[in-house]
Amino acid sequence: MELKIQNLIKKFGDNVALNISELNISKGTIMGLVGNNGAGKTTLFRLILDLLKADNGYVLNNGIDVSKSEIWKSHTGSFIDSSFLIEFLTAEEYFYFVGETYGLNKDAVNERLQLFTRFMNNEILGHKKYIRNFSAGNKQKIGIIAAMMIRPEILILDEPFNFLDPSSQIEIRDMILKLNQELNTTVLISSHNLSYTTDISSRIILLENGVIKNDLNNSTKARMELSEYFIQQTSVI
Repeated sequence: MELKIQNLIKKFGDNVALNISELNISKGTIMGLVGNNGAGKTTLFRLILDLLKADNGYVLNNGIDVSKSEIWKSHTGSFIDSSFLIEFLTAEEYFYFVGETYGLNKDAVNERLQLFTRFMNNEILGHKKYIRNFSAGNKQKIGIIAAMMIRPEILILDEPFNFLDPSSQIEIRDMILKLNQELNTTVLISSHNLSYTTDISSRIILLENGVIKNDLNNSTKARMELSEYFIQQTSVI
């Protein structure tokens, strides 16, 4: 599944939040999206998921314009923030709801949830607890699990390491790599955690003021370039 972005512009008032002339993401790529706050990372993901209307240009998901059809949703999993959750459901009810949306019955959902047992750490299932009453970290886990359990061909995660303890951060890193290796899933990750992002990404996009500042194949040199860039940004501030 390939993603293609062409002449994509999003404005908020007079402010141009995003301006990407061209970006192609090949199947099986793990693309890390990095940049300081306000760089346009979440805006880009929301445009890819048709959660925002572009002022110009388009996003093609496997050749499908995301703004003109919903077919692409059947093979795309995502978690941006807690607004994706249905907070008056229990975790089990939410997983079953997502599963049903993707054609999975309860038995199939239960089977797939077994793969996330260690990640859930006995804190999510079986507590008869509404999602709204979970901690921010466990809400994050519920959203990520729901996005991954459908075994998507494209997975989009915005700040997946947020709110998670170090053990869970390592676990989600390994889960992303496993999904990519076993299913050749294309993965897009936005994160302020430069270490984990460079650990798993085969390609890194650096955004600055809504524009692609650099497009790097991951390597030791790329990591050094990114570190130098953010050090320079800190000195400017």
